[in-house]
Amino acid sequence: MSTLRDLVKDRKVYSINAEGTVLEAARFMMEHKIGAQPVLRNGELAGNFSERDIMNRVVAVGRTPGHTVVSEVMTANPRAVNLDETIEECLFIMHEFGFRHLPIVDGKELKGLVSLRDIVMRQAAELERQSRRAS
Repeated sequence: MSTLRDLVKDRKVYSINAEGTVLEAARFMMEHKIGAQPVLRNGELAGNFSERDIMNRVVAVGRTPGHTVVSEVMTANPRAVNLDETIEECLFIMHEFGFRHLPIVDGKELKGLVSLRDIVMRQAAELERQSRRAS
């Protein structure tokens, strides 16, 4: 079974600071073409912040992105998964709890973020490999 270690081994780890503004976070996400990112406070995982948080907790309620701090609108205390967790277990957790993103940690160290899309694409590639072998 594949693990998250296999999935993220060559990826850059992106994160934002809990005390940054939503505007800064949105620009960072746009620049790096990412839809969500882990939030750190004093070097430790404090939350997740996504495009959905921007829409639901900032724009829709009339907050000003340049004056709203990420920690005020992030999803706090997110469930995280270990670097050696299987892809299948992550899919189960996402389905069971309705998560689209899971931070990946090794102890207290942030190692990345896995999205539902990452898992679906990984499984699609695996099915393709199996199909080729069967032919």
